[in-house]
Amino acid sequence: MAASLVSLLTAPLISAVLGGAIALVFLAGYLRRKRAAIAHIPPSATAAAPDQPKHVRPSNQAHHKKGHARPHHNAADKDAAKKHHHLDVNTLRGHTDSVTALHFSNDGANLATVCADGAVRVFRIDDTSSKSFKILRINLPAGAHPTGVAFSEGSSSVVVAAQALLGSSLYMYADVSAPPTAQNKQQGKLSPPEIKWSHQKIHGKESVLNLAAARATHGPGDGSTIIISCSEATDIKVWHGKSGKELGTVDTNQLKNNMADISPNGRFIAAAAFTADVKVWEIVYSKDSSVKEVNKVMQLMGHKSAVTSLCFAPNSEQIITASKDGSIRVWNINVRYHLDEDPKTLRVLSIPLHDSKGSVCQYDHMSISPDGKILAVTSGSTLQWLCVETGAVLDTAEKAHEGDITGIAWAPRTILNGGVPAFILGSAGVDKKVKLWLAPEAGST
Repeated sequence: MAASLVSLLTAPLISAVLGGAIALVFLAGYLRRKRAAIAHIPPSATAAAPDQPKHVRPSNQAHHKKGHARPHHNAADKDAAKKHHHLDVNTLRGHTDSVTALHFSNDGANLATVCADGAVRVFRIDDTSSKSFKILRINLPAGAHPTGVAFSEGSSSVVVAAQALLGSSLYMYADVSAPPTAQNKQQGKLSPPEIKWSHQKIHGKESVLNLAAARATHGPGDGSTIIISCSEATDIKVWHGKSGKELGTVDTNQLKNNMADISPNGRFIAAAAFTADVKVWEIVYSKDSSVKEVNKVMQLMGHKSAVTSLCFAPNSEQIITASKDGSIRVWNINVRYHLDEDPKTLRVLSIPLHDSKGSVCQYDHMSISPDGKILAVTSGSTLQWLCVETGAVLDTAEKAHEGDITGIAWAPRTILNGGVPAFILGSAGVDKKVKLWLAPEAGST
């Protein structure tokens, strides 16, 4: 009876063990095939993930012997690294987040940028075709997110606007072009500059939309740098670049500011807001070169919709405005406004850029070349150059950046490009890049 019971139990047990062994054999074979399939996925398939950093993307380059040509697995990546436009000169890298603003020094030899990573970078640009550039990095105080930057005294100092929890602040850093110390020179770094002056909550809790700077050369102006900060509310403040003294405040009373600019001679301030008119103020200087007052003197009326951007001509006698009504206007402000003479519209040009649906695009940023002949404009990620005189399109760079362009600025004088002097435009974008562009031929169409 006992032997019979053991026999009955042993048969199912042996069957179960054999069945489990067979299942394990099949499972092991499947896993080996799966690993082999994964191991043979071409690197181009994994490199296609844009969010994955290059240094962690799988690659079989380590298996190739030194001196042997490496196979080209991803033509798209290689092509993307090439300059996609004939005016594209160079790309300044090193930013780890969106670049929020940029500004050239008066001599054009330095370009300051501010980035959402909380740092200011000053690039030394001796020749735009260089393979590398000397960079000075300045870390802002903790929690400060920079929104604007402007050189103060020549190329020796920069003023930075930064937004924090309690509001916007201004910081002035001096000696940003100082030579490296002996110790830092060996490390290839410059000694960090110091904050010479700062102001907190300059516009209450409102953010600074942009900074603009100019040398006070009009009338009794002594050539000092005058800086304006435009808040996202309705106020604009005027500052002395070197001392940090607040020189005046104006209120646009236009619902909300869009941006503001100061004329190259430091005389006029103009503001674009979400209205169709543009208000202009004059900075009045005393005989001792100090700022006496800031008075509203003109109003540019003619657009039918909100003005999105504006800029002054190099001669400080003209203002160029772009509006949502699809037009660009060139204004003559060299009038006897104290005799109630109104500014005159010299030209009305149509915005030539249209979207895929045929609608007129909105220009976000404008900047005019130092010779006053070329107007650079942006809309989203598109960069365009126009003839100031005729409005003709000189050139267009679609997708100039991989995302929206956050700012543009011309170098105030020619810079060497391959040893040849040239007008250079800088552009910044959310793609963590700053690009340098050659000016197109002003006479081309």
